[in-house]
Amino acid sequence: MSDLLSQSSIRIPAMLILWLVTFVWAFSFSLIGVYLSGHVNSYLAVFIRVLIALLLFLPFFRPQNVPVKKLLTLVTIGGIQVGATYLFLYHAFAYLTVPEVLLFTIFTPLWITVIDEFIIGRRRLPLRWWLAAVIAVLGAAVIRYDGINQGALTGFMLIQGANLCFAIGQVAYKRLPLGDVKQQSQVFACFFLGASLVSGIGVILFGNWQFEAITLTQWSVLIWLGVGASAFGYLAWSAAIKQVNTGQVATMNNMLIPVGILVNFLFWNSDIQWLRLLTGASLIVLSVWLCSQSKAINRPISKDTSHASI
Repeated sequence: MSDLLSQSSIRIPAMLILWLVTFVWAFSFSLIGVYLSGHVNSYLAVFIRVLIALLLFLPFFRPQNVPVKKLLTLVTIGGIQVGATYLFLYHAFAYLTVPEVLLFTIFTPLWITVIDEFIIGRRRLPLRWWLAAVIAVLGAAVIRYDGINQGALTGFMLIQGANLCFAIGQVAYKRLPLGDVKQQSQVFACFFLGASLVSGIGVILFGNWQFEAITLTQWSVLIWLGVGASAFGYLAWSAAIKQVNTGQVATMNNMLIPVGILVNFLFWNSDIQWLRLLTGASLIVLSVWLCSQSKAINRPISKDTSHASI
């Protein structure tokens, strides 16, 4: 598996990998909505999928040449980016409708940009990245805005907590020097160890352990989520973001919204407001393109120097 991932990273451009993972995640979200939501405890579902991913990466775990501090950092990143994100996200559903949840997630590009410049970054980001992040948010808002419940402030803050955790995880991983894709895959079990620990605590505090209530179809979906959306998806996305600039990472986060709507239409015949979808998607694509124009800020990150490049 690690050899295949390493070879794939050479042949496939990083942006193409981000698009591929976006489609995988969009399809997976549709599966969650159809087969799991309202049927399987959400906290338990997250724990199962990240535990499957952890078990998948354990045979490839080769920590010998990696400092313990770096491995613990990777555990922390997984706990924040996956575990803490979902704890905030699922709490928000108690206060928000699904359209409101989707609407409030559109601010992730801005969080990534802010974190990279003001918290982790060592220099000012290009103005075009800020503009692109704002355009990405506007594009997602065009697609998703359907009005806001007056009592949504608590839910809004919870979703921003989820956005912040997901953004911190991406920026931190991008800047953590881990070598090439093969080397990353050999320690990526630590990422899912952190995710499993935090999501397991979530089940203990807010969920339940009723495995017997899960049907064969639901187990099939959970296995796909563990292997495809989680194991492949997070490793591919994390490795690819090391090879593109922060602006591209930020804006690609919102491409999941139009792609998810399109997947729902293609596979489950859901209704689509085509004008809003095309207008919003065009704005998000524009924001991605805007971040890709400067060669000076779009150079790949070399092996073990990802902490020194944007």
